[in-house]
Parts: sequence; structure tokens; C-alpha cells
Amino acid sequence: MTLWNDKPYHSLDYELKRRFGEKIYRLALNGGMTCPNRDGRIGYGGCIFCSSGGSGEFAADPALSIRQQIAEARERLAGRRQANHYIAYFQAYTNTYAPVPYLRSIFTEAISCPEIILLSIATRPDCLQPEIVNLLSELSRIKPVWVELGLQTIHEDTAALIRRGYPLSVYEDAVSRLRSHGIEIITHVILGLPGEDRERMLQTIRYLNGRDIQGIKLQLLHILKGTDLAALYEQEPFHVFTLEEYVEMILACTEQLRPDLVIHRLTGDGPKDLLIAPLWSSSKRHVLNTIHREFRIRDTWQGKYYRKEWSTPYD
Repeated sequence: MTLWNDKPYHSLDYELKRRFGEKIYRLALNGGMTCPNRDGRIGYGGCIFCSSGGSGEFAADPALSIRQQIAEARERLAGRRQANHYIAYFQAYTNTYAPVPYLRSIFTEAISCPEIILLSIATRPDCLQPEIVNLLSELSRIKPVWVELGLQTIHEDTAALIRRGYPLSVYEDAVSRLRSHGIEIITHVILGLPGEDRERMLQTIRYLNGRDIQGIKLQLLHILKGTDLAALYEQEPFHVFTLEEYVEMILACTEQLRPDLVIHRLTGDGPKDLLIAPLWSSSKRHVLNTIHREFRIRDTWQGKYYRKEWSTPYD
């Protein structure tokens, strides 16, 4: 029996060591962009769970050049973690929502740094016009490029509630076009969205398991101060996961996923000064330790994770 770096799932850490032979860390960068769901092209205010920082509270200062951001991020890491190479992760807001010349400039600046081994770009599937996909394809011939797509759910009623701003068909089209250029895709899912029970969440997971994507991020819903989700929670309180419920949900999700699909995240940590609920999520290390302990208790390391004979559904 083979474990993925002592974990019962195909972890990002294992995948990076497999590909590059060393520990790799992400450097969160800020390209200074906004979002079509904020500036009026699609809507205003963004998705209801999104804070004013555009999910980039831990990203660098956009006033700095990309090289400066990389240097500062490396310096912050240096005292705690040793690494030689990094992922340039454009995290805040929608990182393909700008003219192609500007995108070319900042992305090229990032991958021109010798310590950057891979470019990862968080964006929306409705912000991937053909000329942008062509640019990403061009860059991928220099260094690997990952595109991270914020899907969150496959259910259109939930998508309308959270003001996602595009139908599932747009996501499917973006996946098809990116994969035609050989670009790897990571899809973001939020667990615990209002109105979604266990089965609806698992329907999203099963759907993604059958898509031609290479990675998935499982994110706990955070209710943050100043968001429309916080206002909704105050007016019409809805159930949020307990730690025990969330751990159970994560185990159920990972059981659905094929062995080649890399799990980039099992949870997340919202800014402590903004977090309203669930408060237990403020200690990411404790949450991850609890998840891994439950894996061991249930002996799921003997389960589906090692069925290497599984075929890839999209082959």
C-alpha cells in the first residue's frame, strides 16, 4: 500500500514533491485587478461571501511591483520555512480581468524570476476570452501554468443566491478551452453554502470528479464581517458546520474523488479579525489535525484512495 506523503489522499504537497523533487511554497501575489461582479459589468458587491479584499487578504501589496511582492513574500517565509522554489499565486479578485498586454507584463515578470517554478492564476470562467487563453498557453510553454476557477457549486439556485454571476455551462466551456491548450485546472468548491445539504454538496463533488480537471480546493464557508453573507446570516440565521460535521463532510468528499485528482485544500482560514462564524475554523492547524486524526481512526487509508486501477472518467 502506498500513501501519498503519509496522507490518505492525493495531496498538493505530495504532487509538488513528485514533480519537482522538493518542497514548494506558494507566494500570494496581487495584480491590482478587480472583478466584473464588483465593477458593474455583471453586478456590484461581488459574491455574497467575498470580503472587500476579494479573497486576497493574505496577498501582497498591489502597490509594489511583482518582483518586489515576490521578494517580500519570500522574506516573510524565510524565518519559518526553508524553500528554494515557489509558486507565483495570483490570488486576489479576478486575475484575468485586465487587458492582455497588462496580464502579459505581470505574469511574465513573475515567471522570469528564477525561483518561481510555476504560475497559478485564480480567476472566473467568464473572464477567459480566447486571447487570454492564448496568452496562458504561450506562458505555459515557458513554465507550468495552473488556472484556478471559482465554481463553488453546480447548483444554479445556490449560484443565484451567492451572486456567482454565470451558469454552469460557462464553467464547462472554460474547462474545455483551457484543456485544449494543455493548461491544468484547479476548481474551488465551498462547503456549507446556505440551503445545501450533504447530498447537494456531494453532487458537486461527484460532478467534478467526472470533469477533466487536475485539482480541487475544498473550502469551508466563512462568514466574514462586512459581507452580504454576514447580513443574511444576521437576518435569517442558517446552519453552519460544527467541526465534527465538517470533518465528516471532508471524509465523504475525499471518498468520491479519483486517485489522480490532486486535493489542494481541505479547509481554509478566514482573517481572524473578520471571522463571524464558524469560530472554530480560526485554527487551521487544529482543523487539519482533526481531519487527519479522523482518517486514521476510521482506517480509510485502506479504502478507495488506493484503487489505482480506476479509469479516468473523461478518457
